[in-house]
Amino acid sequence: MTYAEVVARAAAVQLDVLGGFVCEDDPDLPKGTRTLLLLGPREPGFWAAVRVSAEWAGPDPVDLWSRRVVGTLACDLAAKALFPFGGPPYQPFYAWAVRTGRVWDSPVRLLVHEAQGLLVSFRGALALKEPLDLPPAPVKPCDACTKPCLTACPVGALRGAGYDVPRCHGFLETAAGQDCMTGGCQVRRACPVSQGYARMAEQSAYHMRQFHP
Repeated sequence: MTYAEVVARAAAVQLDVLGGFVCEDDPDLPKGTRTLLLLGPREPGFWAAVRVSAEWAGPDPVDLWSRRVVGTLACDLAAKALFPFGGPPYQPFYAWAVRTGRVWDSPVRLLVHEAQGLLVSFRGALALKEPLDLPPAPVKPCDACTKPCLTACPVGALRGAGYDVPRCHGFLETAAGQDCMTGGCQVRRACPVSQGYARMAEQSAYHMRQFHP
């Protein structure tokens, strides 16, 4: 099995390999894991696939879809499926993401991905028993960026100093906050890399409703 083959198999079910790393005897991973690959939505296509799935009619449809699709992919590849939900305890996806060299801690402390920007999200991971030859790590996009994310929040709830969650929720209750509720967090959208990622506003609105019911 090659890295390109896994990427192709993931793409066939509307998932992207967002990064990975080779390891051995890592205590946070299933015994025998030699490569960990992180999976996230592949757009366009992911949201449409979730919306027409059987899971959409039930509770937590995105997580249920992920369990089925990532779980099936793992079985087909003789791998172990791991998920960022279902805890506590929770798997250390943040640390794993940074370890890939394709995802970084952004100026506003949220994760930023080389191709998905601040809109990056994870639906699961594959723990493989063989070491794969992974592509070289890219340059961090924030290094040459003007960092509009630092000033994008209208109420300063998300800046370099951290995330003021109560202030964010309070703003979302106002008329001005409806732009975030329907189009997604303005900080995430301000990232130049995010603007090149084909995520639908409808999907962002769904996740905002989960964050702020």
